[in-house]
Amino acid sequence: MTETVRKTSRPTLSRDLVLETAVSLADHEGLGALSMRRLGQELGVEAMSLYHHVANKEALLDAMVDAAVMELGAEVGPGGGPEAERDWVAALRARILTARTVMLRHKWLPAVIETRTKLSPPLVAYYEGVLATLVAGGFSYDLAHHTLHALGARVLGFSQELFDPGKGGGDAADMSEAETAAMAAAFPHLGAMMADIVHEGGETSIGWCDDQTEFEFGLDVLLDGLERRRAGATTGAPSTG
Repeated sequence: MTETVRKTSRPTLSRDLVLETAVSLADHEGLGALSMRRLGQELGVEAMSLYHHVANKEALLDAMVDAAVMELGAEVGPGGGPEAERDWVAALRARILTARTVMLRHKWLPAVIETRTKLSPPLVAYYEGVLATLVAGGFSYDLAHHTLHALGARVLGFSQELFDPGKGGGDAADMSEAETAAMAAAFPHLGAMMADIVHEGGETSIGWCDDQTEFEFGLDVLLDGLERRRAGATTGAPSTG
């Protein structure tokens, strides 16, 4: 259980305190633990008091995204500049891996970002920094646009899973020997791969296959290919990708 903010002398309820407490609750107990009633309990107030600061649960989630992405923006800076001009791959890679540290700090954040219908100004500012880095590195806006599509969610520090066996009621690691043998017999390549892969999990994992090793492997493959595209466009040489 998270450390309660209720004290003998409670601080004055404010929007900042509501958001700080909501983010802390989601960080420590997961998004499923976050409700207006529970948040009120953590703050030592009735849930109705929260509506003076956030309109509803969706508005709370919007504000939590903004707060977390502002935290990210403060860590990565505006993007572009001499470092990106010298080595855009290193600059963008560092930016994305910093984003990942924020996502690992707030593991609820990727799922919430994917469900937002309201544009987040801090998120727009983050993407502006990504584009500034690409343009400083010699990308045309057309190639930068293709790059954002190619990177997808990875530009924010996480990867979307094709499927997650854990969502079906249990992680692949929890399958019985009989279930594993049955899958291997029916789907030999998939079974062999599942038996072969080992993920670190824990602090380096956001999703089933989204651990640090897999994330960096996919990111580096994309960045290597994009550099070949960029260099080909700059020199006029035919692309090999």
